[in-house]
Amino acid sequence: MSATPVPAQDAAGPVVELRDVCVDFRSRTGSVFRTQRVRAVEHVSIEVHRGRTLGIVGESGSGKTTMAKVLVGLQEPTSGEIRFDGEAVTRYTAAVRRRVGRVVSVVFQDPATALNARMRIGEALRDPLDVHGVGTPAQRTARVRELLHLVGLPDSALEAMPGQLSGGQRQRVAIARALSLGPEVVVADEPTSALDVSVRAQILNLLADLKTELNLGMVFISHDIQTVRHVSDEIVVMRRGQIVEQGPAARVFDDPHDEYTRTLLAAAPALL
Repeated sequence: MSATPVPAQDAAGPVVELRDVCVDFRSRTGSVFRTQRVRAVEHVSIEVHRGRTLGIVGESGSGKTTMAKVLVGLQEPTSGEIRFDGEAVTRYTAAVRRRVGRVVSVVFQDPATALNARMRIGEALRDPLDVHGVGTPAQRTARVRELLHLVGLPDSALEAMPGQLSGGQRQRVAIARALSLGPEVVVADEPTSALDVSVRAQILNLLADLKTELNLGMVFISHDIQTVRHVSDEIVVMRRGQIVEQGPAARVFDDPHDEYTRTLLAAAPALL
């Protein structure tokens, strides 16, 4: 229940690991009876460690969101292997999904759709604790207030409805909800793209502070390479479902090896 910083645990290995993962979908082309296989992710291998941020960048359709769904257990790979805390997952049963949900959580792009419009903020934060049977009722109430304070919101927000909050405040609630079960990794899928420019830097700084304070592993997904540069320790650049460049953030931005990475850097404005 405490938010006390935890020592780095990189020596223990990755929290989440994808090994040679492919994801295929089927789409109808030509006629009702003919389907075509579309490969959304092709032979992708990545590792996510506690205390470090992996940035995934690419244009729309590059496969980055599909990879995010694999990371959080919402999409089964067609082939390859996914490991959580060193244990391979072969089938996504209900029990496995519940266990994965305690290890990895997600912050979605639009907080307005991620939160139930009819549920008060306090109820939204308490709901995952109730579902997973975490602690006593009194401990859950204390945890909800702790989560609210972690993301910089006052107690008065507990009784508010999502529609009464600003976009930035709703995203703070969504982040607090993602932290409710004490995950080891948070996957943030375009978490600032639906926000005003003036609010984006605040949310990015909040995520960076939480990563340090809670020793979280973080996956930050964006089409904006400059935003990814601001928050990441390691960068993965995706194009057409494949990783075209991967390495430490400083190396990728100072000495990009792939022409597509150089094109992204040249085209991106220096704005958050």
